[in-house]
Amino acid sequence: MTTPPALLIAGHGTRDEAGAEAFRDFVRELGRRHPELPVAGGFIELSPPPLGEAVAELVERGVRRFAAVPLMLVSAGHAKGDIPAALSREKERHPGISYTYGRPLGPHPALLRVLERRLAAAVDPSWDPAEVTVLLVGRGSTDPDANAEVFKAARLLWEGRDYAAVETAFVSLAQPDVPGGLDRCVRLGARRVVVLPYFLFTGILPDRVRHQTEEWAAAHPETEVRSADVIGPEPELLDLVWERYEEAVKGDLRMNCDSCVYRIALPGFEDKVGLPQQPHFHPDDDGHHHHGHHHGHGHAHSHAH
Repeated sequence: MTTPPALLIAGHGTRDEAGAEAFRDFVRELGRRHPELPVAGGFIELSPPPLGEAVAELVERGVRRFAAVPLMLVSAGHAKGDIPAALSREKERHPGISYTYGRPLGPHPALLRVLERRLAAAVDPSWDPAEVTVLLVGRGSTDPDANAEVFKAARLLWEGRDYAAVETAFVSLAQPDVPGGLDRCVRLGARRVVVLPYFLFTGILPDRVRHQTEEWAAAHPETEVRSADVIGPEPELLDLVWERYEEAVKGDLRMNCDSCVYRIALPGFEDKVGLPQQPHFHPDDDGHHHHGHHHGHGHAHSHAH
């Protein structure tokens, strides 16, 4: 039987020791869950062990093939550039190794369920969700695509749930910032806001989100503001990393099927799962009312695997 590729977890890195230790604990737990293959993890910057050291550890254990999974919620500069560059460098350092590269984690229904739990723990049980506005706060990036991914997560969190709205803000590099996001919530009529950090583990940036939230709340006593916790090393996160590993090993790197209503039972859309897909014509597209013919306007969705 062919030996399965090892699993390499690539993290951002943080100056916060508790956050770095949470990552290392997570990697150790993955190893305990999957004793059948070597598991190692390292950081791109800021905290030990560096990614190169994790690769060297795998090579010392006799590993020649591995799958690398970025432990990141969105595909920004680290996932798109830094990790591939680091892996390419390691391939030169260790001739004979080969690897496949997985995709970032979010947005995924499993993580949305964890975010729901974090919200439920943060709100007063007497609050009606229809009166609660959520402010999802991402890391922030100079990459517009990465920032758009946070907006996508916010929209998916709102869909099929009872919250008044899910707004988006960023803690660095992108607008709106946390105070600006809270101001926006109030302008939209919010009286109760839960600030939800879109982060995997504790660290400098989630701490900053909480601190800025507390500062804003102190200056705006007319608005009830609560802070929710980060995602954390939940079973859903462990399962999702394994799912990304298996995708990478099989070369099954799909598009946005994680959040596709025809594949996944998203809240309020459960009846759509498995529906056969027909060519779809949008009523606002030009030309659909001419002669009853639709030449080249539709797009068929295939969800069979």
